[in-house]
Amino acid sequence: MSEGRVSKVVLIAGPTASGKSALALELASSAGGVVINADSMQVYRDLRIITARPTREEEARVPHRLYGHVDAAVNFSAGTWLADAAKVLEEARAQGRLPIFIGGTGLYFKALTAGLSTVPPIPAELRDSVRERLDRNGVEALHTELAQRDPPAAERLNVRDRTRIARALEVIEATGRSLSDWHREGLPPLLAPNTFHALFLAPERDSLYARIDARFDAMLNSGATEEVARLAARNLDPLLPAMKAHGVPPLMAHLASQVTLQEAAANAKADTRHYAKRQFTWFRHQLPEFAWMKPKAAGEWLEKRTSS
Repeated sequence: MSEGRVSKVVLIAGPTASGKSALALELASSAGGVVINADSMQVYRDLRIITARPTREEEARVPHRLYGHVDAAVNFSAGTWLADAAKVLEEARAQGRLPIFIGGTGLYFKALTAGLSTVPPIPAELRDSVRERLDRNGVEALHTELAQRDPPAAERLNVRDRTRIARALEVIEATGRSLSDWHREGLPPLLAPNTFHALFLAPERDSLYARIDARFDAMLNSGATEEVARLAARNLDPLLPAMKAHGVPPLMAHLASQVTLQEAAANAKADTRHYAKRQFTWFRHQLPEFAWMKPKAAGEWLEKRTSS
């Protein structure tokens, strides 16, 4: 594709296991595109199997960007991803390639199209201090503290949400301002209105859930347990995003002899199905500009919009 024909960017979102990768690969092959990851777990190099990253053969067919480029020890943020995405977008345009963002992380797509709040980096020692208090005193105690210092945030968050409660307290202690204050300011969107084609793949729920279950079985057969064992051996902070990827906690529980492999698989499948349900709800309410399509119709819809 020549540089002059790269007029719009393609956004392909959808729930996990909906067939996004195959659709993006087909479009990139036919339209001279580059596939750009918009999944917050597929950025981690330690998690190729358990996050269903594109295979090496698929990556060899067309250019892929922002996959597996972050170590699991990094607390990778949406803001950092947006900065990386800006560089890759510029690179794709300079090469005359069609940029195809694909993934299931709603916040990444919202950052692309609506911008993102900017929170200064939190000092490591402060983050460690909050997490030590979390381990020592429990999540309920920190939620009570948050209710005193940032009542709106405490009311909004589930009392058992360890990660978000800790994050809210970190921001207050580091900046003296609440997350709500920071959310009023932020980074501008990368994509202006009418500069992109946005598609949400929406398979039938029963078929999607069957795909999720079958895919996890395939992951186990491909070495997912061994991959998680290597991650567990690193003894990383359990609050890091990579440590909470779908399938990781159940398999770690199995590796610690707390559950059987069958129980771990059942828990992982149920967790992933619940996540898919939340993805449907989030995109419907947060990104109404995305066109919802059944998988069979998606390819033709994209071809019409990218061939002119």
